[in-house]
Amino acid sequence: MRWRTLLGSALLLVTASACGPKHVSPSDSLVTRASATDHLTIGIRFDAPGLSEHTIDGRFVGFDVDVATFVASELGVPAKDITWRETTSATRETDLTSGAVDLVVASYSITDKRKQVVSFAGPYFTTGQDLLVRRTSADIAGPEALNGRRLCSVTGSTPAQQVKDKYAQAVQLVEYPRYSDCVTALLAGQIDAVTTDAVILAGYVARDPELLKIVGKPFSKESYGIGLRKDDTQGVSAVDDAIRKMISSGEWLRSLNANIGPSGYPLPPPPEVTSK
Repeated sequence: MRWRTLLGSALLLVTASACGPKHVSPSDSLVTRASATDHLTIGIRFDAPGLSEHTIDGRFVGFDVDVATFVASELGVPAKDITWRETTSATRETDLTSGAVDLVVASYSITDKRKQVVSFAGPYFTTGQDLLVRRTSADIAGPEALNGRRLCSVTGSTPAQQVKDKYAQAVQLVEYPRYSDCVTALLAGQIDAVTTDAVILAGYVARDPELLKIVGKPFSKESYGIGLRKDDTQGVSAVDDAIRKMISSGEWLRSLNANIGPSGYPLPPPPEVTSK
């Protein structure tokens, strides 16, 4: 009987090894990692209403979340096998290069500087930089009106510096880790305006329409891409295909209408997915 027990234990070990998680290398493509592990860790914002938000009841909701979920599904990873990890403007590149996340879907504007560190698929959305102000601030009609005023953006982002460089050299810049911190300071009267992409600001207006407004004069063009590890050409190609499918299937517009539409933000047409 003992030999049967030993044989059974040996078979159990072999079975467990065969069914256990497959090992992948940090240099493997996103496609390989998704296929080998049936799991993805995706970096998103946790505090961007309409785009990506971690709700008090534990859900992850928003347009970026829908895009990430659709892409993961096309790579063979269902929603239940996604681990959502918070990423910020200051940590997106290091989250990717360190392997903390497999991809980033976090209102991540494609820039030449960032492409030196990571690769981008997309774009999957286009917007423009604008200003969020208190509804009572009738005298702020554009970035030129910010001289001598306090302007907030998040650490690691570039919009506030662009305002200072191009429109209002005497503006006072304030940085916080998250846009929600900027909005709290704005409502408290500690700053005069918040700047970032209009679609991000629209989510906060939808939450407090009686207190906040967007100036409504965009002064840049931002194209959102999905961040991957540098030189993952196979992964970029697969994610591009997924974005195109989301757009052609109607899911892209459905998600935008559900998540961004209620804010009143004018929805742009689908972008051309080029990864360039």
